[in-house]
Amino acid sequence: MKRNILRFAPWVALMILGVLSTPRMANTEPQERHPHIRAAVMELRETRVELQRAAHDFCGHRAQALRDTDAALKQLQLALECAR
Repeated sequence: MKRNILRFAPWVALMILGVLSTPRMANTEPQERHPHIRAAVMELRETRVELQRAAHDFCGHRAQALRDTDAALKQLQLALECAR
């Protein structure tokens, strides 16, 4: 029994060394910071354009929606600048 363990010990050691020496992140590209906030900014910009070009005023809510969209965009931009 002891002889079998000694026979496989170098292989086990090599496998452990291989696992430990493998880099955790194989992706060499830098990860984007705050991808959800950036996606929200893009969506809000598209929403703003859609609201501006709309043929109707959504029962009087379009003006307030545009103001709120602008305020949200401003806050998200400030948050992204602060995170730098």
